[in-house]
Amino acid sequence: MARRSKGRAASTSMGLEQLQRDDLLELKKGGGTIRFGGQRAVILDVVALGLLRKELIETLGTTVAKGILTRFGWAHGARTARGLEHAFAWRSKDDWRAAGGRMHRLQGQVSFEPVAKERRRDPHSLAEALWHESYEAEQHVLHLGQAEEPVCWTLTGFASGYLSTAHGEPIVCVEERCVGQGHACCWMVGRRQAELPPGSEGVLELYRRDGHDDLTRTLRQAEKRLWKRTRRAELVLGKTPDPSGLIAHSPKMKRVLELAHRTARFEVSVLIYGESGTGKERVARLLHQESTRAGGPFVAINCAALAPALIESELFGHARGAFTGAVIDRPGVFEEAHRGTLFLDEIGELEASAQAKVLRAIQEREIRRVGENQARPIDVRIVCATNRRLEREVAAGRFREDLYFRLRVVELELPPLRERPEDLLPLAQAFLARLAARPGGRAKVLSKAAARRLAEHRWPGNVRELENAIERAWVVSEQRIEVEDLPPELGGPGPKPDDDRPLEAVERAHVLATLDRHAGHRKNAAAALGVGEATLYRMLKRWRR
Repeated sequence: MARRSKGRAASTSMGLEQLQRDDLLELKKGGGTIRFGGQRAVILDVVALGLLRKELIETLGTTVAKGILTRFGWAHGARTARGLEHAFAWRSKDDWRAAGGRMHRLQGQVSFEPVAKERRRDPHSLAEALWHESYEAEQHVLHLGQAEEPVCWTLTGFASGYLSTAHGEPIVCVEERCVGQGHACCWMVGRRQAELPPGSEGVLELYRRDGHDDLTRTLRQAEKRLWKRTRRAELVLGKTPDPSGLIAHSPKMKRVLELAHRTARFEVSVLIYGESGTGKERVARLLHQESTRAGGPFVAINCAALAPALIESELFGHARGAFTGAVIDRPGVFEEAHRGTLFLDEIGELEASAQAKVLRAIQEREIRRVGENQARPIDVRIVCATNRRLEREVAAGRFREDLYFRLRVVELELPPLRERPEDLLPLAQAFLARLAARPGGRAKVLSKAAARRLAEHRWPGNVRELENAIERAWVVSEQRIEVEDLPPELGGPGPKPDDDRPLEAVERAHVLATLDRHAGHRKNAAAALGVGEATLYRMLKRWRR
């Protein structure tokens, strides 16, 4: 049946939220002509577009095909922006400028999810967005297999063309993560051309129309530079590092990261086992960053540090006047993590009453603040970590069995550093490189004797202890780190009788050494120090441990 959009008069004030498909689509009675957003349009099968892409790549090569499709996308985006500008009387220019992402969705190209400014990968970017269900990534994988680089060339070109036209200045959009590479979603970053980072010449060449030879040469040079950087990483670390930044050369750690990358794309709860200092929070962040929730918040809380009287308030929030000291309404971590990931560290330390309330929140997908009767919906992915074996805690009656099964849909077990010796020196090199990159930092190397001493140590504090040892050695050494620059437990000198360090430095060293002696177990370390767990947690937080 023929159909024509009602449309909106040009004099009607239009807001972004009012932009609907019916306001854009015009179908000529009897068929033959379709208009969308004021421009004539046609309906094409995406598989046919995928086959066209395959033909372009096989005939002209990836470099030239990428340039053609990017410029095609740019022209489409620019025409869409100009057409929308005059099709409606926009409430504001900001609504018109933001309409490009909505048009992506209404045209069936991709589902657009803007990233809030505080969660952007680049705080200076003009715009960032998560893309879901990209037709372009889908078709590339279908016809050409998984790619090594982002493949949504037409979509990034569209975004660049639309934003450049709407802002009246060159805007360049780059896809920094893509489903075509195996990620859970695509991540687009748009920057003003004048604010592009160094090394962006290859991206700008994609938009040139004056021949393919220069484009091909420029991109080949960029690929060569990338190969050299990768080779340098291989020489320092022994192999190409994992995209998450985690180092895994040992078979055990590689298996963990492979499973983490696969699991990240699915909306399931994950339980991470591992001794203190093995990197449980780093893996939890990987699960968040590689998921479709990457644009949402990542909220972490240490259950062992929660005071019993405040557990419910910290988790679920409270209303003003709910108890003494509750002078304002305050959301809990479940609300703060809405549409993101909630990381519950040391979940095995949670009291039984709190376990029941956490279970209810997960099952019902809603919470109630302390002092309120109103139920608030939540949308969070739960990732937990513990150094206790929860199945033993269940058998002993200290942990709810139903909550345990809710949390352990997928289990990841991080090996202690003593069981992954292949990672020891690459980790030490990575820490040295990070220290050298600090303002005023200097590159330093490990002597063979110091490297041997690191390899001989048992590392009860795991990666955290190694990082502390490397930082200490980097501070006290000259150009080369020798055995005497290492901490006392690794063979370095102990504190001098006339030690005149500030009290804060002495306290920090003593607390961290005690924590290392107890293999990172905070409860035991706090008992040995004669302080409460909450006090120890505040100390470590102050020192950013």
